Amino acid sequence: MSSLGFEQFPDYQVPGVKHPDFSPYESNGGSIVAIAGDDFVVIAADTRLSSGYNIHSRNQSKLFKLSPKTVLGSTGCWADTLSLTGLMKVRMQSYEHTHLRTMTTDAVAQMLSITMYNRRFFPYYVSNILAGIDKDGKGVVYSYDPIGHCERATYRAGGSAGTLLQPVLDNQIGHKNINLPAGELPPLTKERAVAVASDTFISAAERDIYTGDSVLINVITKDGIEEKVLQLRQD
Repeated sequence: MSSLGFEQFPDYQVPGVKHPDFSPYESNGGSIVAIAGDDFVVIAADTRLSSGYNIHSRNQSKLFKLSPKTVLGSTGCWADTLSLTGLMKVRMQSYEHTHLRTMTTDAVAQMLSITMYNRRFFPYYVSNILAGIDKDGKGVVYSYDPIGHCERATYRAGGSAGTLLQPVLDNQIGHKNINLPAGELPPLTKERAVAVASDTFISAAERDIYTGDSVLINVITKDGIEEKVLQLRQD
């Protein structure tokens, strides 16, 4: 730089000089857990909406009912969450008015994947888990990456505490690292799925400051959606 006739700018901060920095994304926290059984599926999400060390709301639901048998859990950037879920509801209403029937859970999963892939060059900054009852009456869980790659699973955790929640599900639901014969493993019932989901959030709330306050739990069956609330620590 000295050969050009002026000296190199110093590395230290120059008083009065500001470097503008802008990011269109912001993480507002939140976590999701979903567990699928033979004829039911449980999906749960906490209600804390925060940014950094500031809590914006302690009662914000992150579960969005898309149909009587399908619920979407979405966390991350709250602006992107509202934009994505609003678009999903509009497209589902359009499908229902055109075809005179409600979209199946499998079709919703595919539509969500396509919707997110369409924004792959400016992705939705969200963590999505879709839970519902498929056409055969079985519980299903779909998880997504930011650009729409979809994976069907039996259980899944996501969000800010996803790395804390997933190992518990691997052990309690996936029966990994459990030295018990197959005949002695506990069956997966609705009550046990709700209990495991509750325990995972109680544990995660002790370690993740972006997860807390309370948990909304939706139990989805062929008869509809049952809602439960679990209180967590509020500090």
